[in-house]
Amino acid sequence: MKKLIILLSTFLIISVSLYLFIFNALYPLKYKNEILIAAQTYAVDPVLIAAVINAESSFKTNTISKKNAVGLMQLLPSTAESLTDEAFDLFDPKTNITLGTKYLAYLIKKFKDVDTALFAYNAGEGNVLRWLSEQNKDKLQTCPFKETNAYVKKIKNSLKFYRNRI
Repeated sequence: MKKLIILLSTFLIISVSLYLFIFNALYPLKYKNEILIAAQTYAVDPVLIAAVINAESSFKTNTISKKNAVGLMQLLPSTAESLTDEAFDLFDPKTNITLGTKYLAYLIKKFKDVDTALFAYNAGEGNVLRWLSEQNKDKLQTCPFKETNAYVKKIKNSLKFYRNRI
């Protein structure tokens, strides 16, 4: 009986450890303080910011996309330039999170809908404006780009995993 209890306890410890390892690999959380400051500054849900960072870069600061989007929130340098008059380093987590959140706040305000703002963050404002016009709608639930639909779905699914961590 004692061996069975030890075996079950060991199995439980290994299972929980494996679960936590996989969970933290799929939903990492770094730069919490920077996220909270940017969230407060631009009135954006910090959980949303974390989910966007996870979808964009998996919290890797040195990421550059095929389209030259840079850093944690995958900002194009031209987008960053439109958001600030100051010199910036998009590989710096604080700068990237600040400018990415500022841009996200702008999109949310412009489209008055978080999902539509996320479509624009990924596919571009111009595409979203065209889709809204073609569909004669105020907000989007899906778009013609499969990748962008998957992106928005990933963020929405991630929200629940970040909700109690920030």
